[in-house]
Amino acid sequence: MTWISPGFGDTIARMPPPAFQPIAPEAAGMPLYRAVKRALLQSIEAGTLAPGAALPNETALARAFEVAVGTLRQAVGELVAEHILVRRQGRGTFVATHSAERFLFQFFHVERSDGLREAPAVEMLGYERGRLDDEAAEALGSRPGDPAFLVENRLLLQGRPVVHDRIAIPASLFKGMTEKRLRERPGTIYRLYQDEFAITVVRALERSRAVAADRATARVLGVQVGTPMLQVRRTALTFGDKPVEYRVSTVRTAQHEYVQTLSRPV
Repeated sequence: MTWISPGFGDTIARMPPPAFQPIAPEAAGMPLYRAVKRALLQSIEAGTLAPGAALPNETALARAFEVAVGTLRQAVGELVAEHILVRRQGRGTFVATHSAERFLFQFFHVERSDGLREAPAVEMLGYERGRLDDEAAEALGSRPGDPAFLVENRLLLQGRPVVHDRIAIPASLFKGMTEKRLRERPGTIYRLYQDEFAITVVRALERSRAVAADRATARVLGVQVGTPMLQVRRTALTFGDKPVEYRVSTVRTAQHEYVQTLSRPV
């Protein structure tokens, strides 16, 4: 399966704008723009502002909150920087959806050593309803042995197997998940979470280390047991930093690198 999904503008949800309440400066208990940001986040998390939905124009939104347009812009700017909102030139500001472009920019950092970056082709190797081991349970804030869906994938770049992914998601959060849904999804797995389970991954915590390929990874990636690899352990987080997925990605680095762009807020 290759991850291909529509751009932001192709799936815009059309719905009546939500009714926002005025924010009283003396009752906010925080800088006013942060109170506006929190109110917008609450609407997005509750689904009142659905993925792909357009925000009301700045003037109308500032009037609804009874704040200055500059205050509103500061709140919206932070949400754009956090990839929760996206600005479309000449069209407005929208709640971000999980497109292939967003996945490649925000959540996939493996590229060829010459700088070529592309979305991987995904081969699903295994799917089962199992239980969380100690490591996954700790990352997900669950108990060892809790029911989970366990997925094994091979990711190909330029036609070569490069990444061995092992994914664990809590069964309690993904009721109704099936192998068919995973195999036949039209977009990324995070788009599936968003569209069918109302779970939006907004960021991820990653830890990386050098490892030697074990037998399973050697078989999946076509290398010798003991080959040096990079392993990335990711906990995907939704609103409120709630963990929703634990993933162990073992990367073949003979011709590929893990590249991350770091920046400071302006």
